[in-house]
Amino acid sequence: MSVAGSEPDPFQFITARMSSPIITVENLGKAYTLGLKEEKFPTFREALVGAAKAPLRRFRHLSNRGDADEQFWAVRDVSFEAQRGEVVGIIGRNGAGKSTLLKILSRITEPTTGRAVLRGRVASLLEVGTGFHPELSGRENVYLNGSILGMKKVEIDRKFDEIVAFADVERFLDTPVKRYSSGMYVRLAFAVAAHLEPEILIVDEVLAVGDAEFQRKCLGKMHDVAEHDGRTVLFVSHNMDAISRLCEKCIILTSGVVSHIGVTESAIRCYGKAIGDAARCVSNSALRSGDGAVRVTNVQLLDVDGRRLQSYSSGQLLSIEIEYRARNLPLTVELFLSIADSLGTPLVCLDSHQSVGTFRITDTPGRFLCTLPSLPLAPGEYIIDVKIAADGRAADRFPSASSFRISGCQYSGYCKTPSAKDGRVVAEHKWTLRSVLQ
Repeated sequence: MSVAGSEPDPFQFITARMSSPIITVENLGKAYTLGLKEEKFPTFREALVGAAKAPLRRFRHLSNRGDADEQFWAVRDVSFEAQRGEVVGIIGRNGAGKSTLLKILSRITEPTTGRAVLRGRVASLLEVGTGFHPELSGRENVYLNGSILGMKKVEIDRKFDEIVAFADVERFLDTPVKRYSSGMYVRLAFAVAAHLEPEILIVDEVLAVGDAEFQRKCLGKMHDVAEHDGRTVLFVSHNMDAISRLCEKCIILTSGVVSHIGVTESAIRCYGKAIGDAARCVSNSALRSGDGAVRVTNVQLLDVDGRRLQSYSSGQLLSIEIEYRARNLPLTVELFLSIADSLGTPLVCLDSHQSVGTFRITDTPGRFLCTLPSLPLAPGEYIIDVKIAADGRAADRFPSASSFRISGCQYSGYCKTPSAKDGRVVAEHKWTLRSVLQ
């Protein structure tokens, strides 16, 4: 630190600037008034009547007897920091306030409370075509967007060929962008935002518009600009695989409030558990379907000794026991189980028709048992869906019938527990070293 009366050390200033957060958000909030109608310009007569009624309106407002407009907080009391070179994921359900938060950080809308300090040039990709002029060509919009970001023409010239190559729109470069498809819009907009070297890159779910190949390119580019160029990325997505691979930490927004901030793996686990709990609450009634010829009454998971557990290890034997009641016996029954991750993505398919065919049931109540000699899943939260068909008709569909957690690994030879970030399936395998003799 510099002392009063001495010369300031420029290296100390640079070090302090690099160590301070590039984004600081403190008690940020945004409120909207519901039901507020846009007022028309009054006529002279209406203005006179309004002036006469003004004292009465003020009296009603002060006495709280007037109709109060309802206030909705899209974002409330949000606080967090992001460091230089950090990739931060923002996740949450639709309507949680993610896009509102990004619009505040992008200076598109003003906050109602709190403040956000961004120390550096910001590039935002929030909606398809944001910042593009539809009558201008792709080439002209590259220079327009670069100018908006504060870039000089010589800087844009230097990056221009890279932008065009990344966006893959060279053939249509001199065509007005109003004739572009939504995918072409996004490709060019992302290429401009990522290549013109902003210190902060803000990306909303808009990347979902692009095809799979372009999404992979975008994720790779965001990883590069953060890891190699030291830029900060705020990334909103419902794609948890992309969040897991790209982000170091995550913020969960729930009804406009930060409900969790932490490393990505724990945040996704927390978010998935909340979704799974909500799904199980609904599935017992609203989502249950089938003609009821066979009805699942209970689903539980057992270990090799028949004990009921909630936590297992990858590679451990697991049995799924399904209790049922039936009517109009006898029945020919087929069972289908699906093991999904906490966000509902199916991972393991267990169909009785593929292994043993169908069952002929003559008793009720009864039990089915499905045994997996080795469950090859990485640590995390998992959900079991159950479907039963009787005499070729859908008898019962029970989504989120049960859940369990994988917390370790029992495969022989493993010296560490695998991470779900690297893949959901953990296959038993062997490695050998073969030397080539000259």
